[in-house]
Amino acid sequence: MKRSKQFGIKLVISTFLMLFLGSSVYSADIPLPEHPRPDFMRADWLNLNGKWQFEFDKANVGESESWFAGNKAFTKDILVPFPWGSELSGIKDEADIGWYSRKITVPADWKGKKVFVVVGASDWISKGWFDGKELGSHQGGYTPFEFELTDIKWGSEQTLTLRVDDTPHPFKLEGKQGYGRAAGIWQTVYLEARPELAIETIHYYPDIDNGKVTVKAELNKATARDSEMILEFAEESGLQTVSEPIQAGVKELEFSVAIPQAHLWSLEDPFLYEVKAKVSDGATTDTVDTYFGMRKISVVKLPGTDIPYIALNNKPIYLQLCLDQSYHEDGYYTFPSDEFMRDEILRSRRIGLNGNRIHIKVEVPRKLYWADKLGLLIMADVPNFWGEPGPKARAESEYTMRRMVKRDFNHPSIFSWIDFNETWGLKTGDDHKYLPETQEWVRDMYHLTKSLDPTRLVEENSTCNWDHVETDINSWHAYRPGYDWREFLDDVCKQTYPGSGHSYIGDNKQDGDPMMNSECGNVWGYEGSTGDVDWSWDYHLMMNEFRRHPKMCGWLYTEHHDVINEWNGYYRFDRSMKYTGVEELVDGMSLNDWHSPIYLSPGVGVCHTVTPGEKVSVPLHLSSMTDKPMGDKLTLKCELYGWDSFGERESYSTFSKELPYKAWMQSELEPLAVTMPSKPAVAVLAMVLENSAGDIVQHNFVTFDVRDGVLPRDETVIEDGVRKRIIRFAPKSYTSGDFSVRLWDVLDGLKVNAAGAGYLEYHIAWPEGLKASDITSAVFKMEASAKELFGKDVVGAKVEEGDFMRGGGTHDPVKLPNAYAMTDEVKYQSAVTVSAAGKVIGRFDLPDDPADHRGILSWHSQLQDKKLREAGSYGYLLSSVFTEESLAAAEAAGEIVLRIAVDDSLPGGIAIYGDKFGRYMLDPTIVFAIK
Repeated sequence: MKRSKQFGIKLVISTFLMLFLGSSVYSADIPLPEHPRPDFMRADWLNLNGKWQFEFDKANVGESESWFAGNKAFTKDILVPFPWGSELSGIKDEADIGWYSRKITVPADWKGKKVFVVVGASDWISKGWFDGKELGSHQGGYTPFEFELTDIKWGSEQTLTLRVDDTPHPFKLEGKQGYGRAAGIWQTVYLEARPELAIETIHYYPDIDNGKVTVKAELNKATARDSEMILEFAEESGLQTVSEPIQAGVKELEFSVAIPQAHLWSLEDPFLYEVKAKVSDGATTDTVDTYFGMRKISVVKLPGTDIPYIALNNKPIYLQLCLDQSYHEDGYYTFPSDEFMRDEILRSRRIGLNGNRIHIKVEVPRKLYWADKLGLLIMADVPNFWGEPGPKARAESEYTMRRMVKRDFNHPSIFSWIDFNETWGLKTGDDHKYLPETQEWVRDMYHLTKSLDPTRLVEENSTCNWDHVETDINSWHAYRPGYDWREFLDDVCKQTYPGSGHSYIGDNKQDGDPMMNSECGNVWGYEGSTGDVDWSWDYHLMMNEFRRHPKMCGWLYTEHHDVINEWNGYYRFDRSMKYTGVEELVDGMSLNDWHSPIYLSPGVGVCHTVTPGEKVSVPLHLSSMTDKPMGDKLTLKCELYGWDSFGERESYSTFSKELPYKAWMQSELEPLAVTMPSKPAVAVLAMVLENSAGDIVQHNFVTFDVRDGVLPRDETVIEDGVRKRIIRFAPKSYTSGDFSVRLWDVLDGLKVNAAGAGYLEYHIAWPEGLKASDITSAVFKMEASAKELFGKDVVGAKVEEGDFMRGGGTHDPVKLPNAYAMTDEVKYQSAVTVSAAGKVIGRFDLPDDPADHRGILSWHSQLQDKKLREAGSYGYLLSSVFTEESLAAAEAAGEIVLRIAVDDSLPGGIAIYGDKFGRYMLDPTIVFAIK
């Protein structure tokens, strides 16, 4: 149903590999052909992505190119820059050491310039040769490096060879490469020509308060004579060309450029100042295309409060982020195209998020470019090591941090650096102590990062152990069921104030820094993880609570997309869609409504058990995280509707109410008084909030399980002048059943599951006193869906053990005990026939085995014991009409024999829902209309 890869995506990948690996002739059409660094780009460059010759060094004896050339021929082709072992690379992972080789031709018109081979990233120790001459070596798996080419035969073919050693070590930075090892080259390789005097780095320090940008540049060497740096701004900037003199003997320079009435970079208007930066010594000129954004990251108070908030351009921004593991199913760390990277950013924007946290991976620069270009904030993690914090680990960590800050300094989307995650790699010994001396090293790393980049915020450790040392963001991680958030947040907020030791280790204290959640969700909030499950219900509860606690300056949901052993993403691993179903509960609602700048929360819980006719008080809390004009009042429009005990939709009442409003308000409002329907129903209070101009600013809802005890099994009612005899029976009350795969029930019969092909048979006594000749119509109603056999439901199934954080554990998304796959684009279908007294009275194609917010009763019936039992699952309302022959036969036999059979032609099983599970308050029910 939800687990298999999409055929269309596989077809594209297969075609891609045939194009690049199936040809013996090098093709000019190469993967990721764009320049990898739009923020630092020279005109003279040549992309070396594409087919390379490749061989593994399984014995680890090939220490020089001469040994390799003399002892072993290349037998494989690999598609660079995809890491070996990834499907897009075209080869399987067979060893820790690999050799790459290809022919290159340095353009003749580059003669007189220095030529470098630049590798965007290669994990981990990379050594190079050019026509057999050693070029150098680099250690580090996440940041770019280069080798200068010498003895160039201009315009003629020569051989470039690289040896990459990805042997694991406890001190080596690896992040979560258990999700797919980024072995070998995993970012674009290219040639670049430069003059003798060249720009090494150029960093822009925007100052929006004083209308200027400070430029700090480093040259590759000290100038031999007086020179100049020239900044040519793109026409759209409205700025004139700037020239800064450079005296002889200077290698580093700093100057400021006035930018009056700056066009600020913001999420709504991500304007970039594009600049051609040139350095000229009179003989040669080096030109680099660069850009920067005029924006400011700081901390301010939420207006009307003393609560610190992270600010963009001096205005508080409520952070609504997701954890982006930044993996691709078939390329691991490497994405298949520039369009895909652009769409990763759009996928976050599309659902109303304003940022991603790139998790323990140094991101591909072109993806950061799209965040800059499209307007999405980025938190950037330094990858972690998995051993102990010894000298080698410290050196690796510091090196990578320095290099990522250096490379990515000009990306305006990045607003914070994160040195460590969840204290991984920072504990020592068998007792896993976070030692004081390690804490001081972490503090030093925080200060070092701040010194390298004073324009951004720094977290020394994104914590799940409440063990901050010194940080700009008082962050914490928590994974909990939705119902558990209010009490937890009340406690966190109570303990958050300057001088508090909460969330800090040792004698360290809070210092008035903004407090935010930096990982949340339900995935680890249930015993042993949820597996693949509908997260929308817990998410709804969590968002309602987060917006009631303005001491939190934001949150960060885990996660952007599924990975191999976590399936709680907004999107599948292949980036196909998941569906919450809220648009069917409130017309026009979407996931974005939980990310609205103005949020009306309807109190505790998403569903409440009430009695028919009860007058209910619905709490309201209004949270505004914007100063956009809305007027001084908002209008709340409500409809109370639902489905009666036969699954029929009814509208019970509509009303509206004016609510007070001002920018940034965080306030409890007068509760709503709502009268419940006078009969059993599943009711929804749909809430639509409009501003003074009549524009919708948010949708929300709360649901009610309206009942007074147990629905009668046999009752006679008068409805609209029609006498009806109603017979209800439990899904578990079948007399016999036989299915090809399995037959079982949930929560002592609230739902019955049957996998494969087969039948269930119910024997219902003919109602006493009822004559078939008096029946004008008879309908059998039930709620049913297809039923896929999930991994957890296989008899004797066991969950694989392993370190989930490193890709271990089960890779079956529905094998964990709590799992029930969330509705998505892949459907699981079944064909069902309903017979009465041997006569067919209904045939149905069940389109899916869904689980999402529409399974109101399935969520409401959960036991709140940190376990899930098919939460969110629901079915479709099926109605089968009895024939006169079937009624007569049943009366004669004294019983109604109902057979529900799944055809062999589409053996997708069946799930039958009772009146406390699924979408409708409906046991399998027969309704007789009587003369």
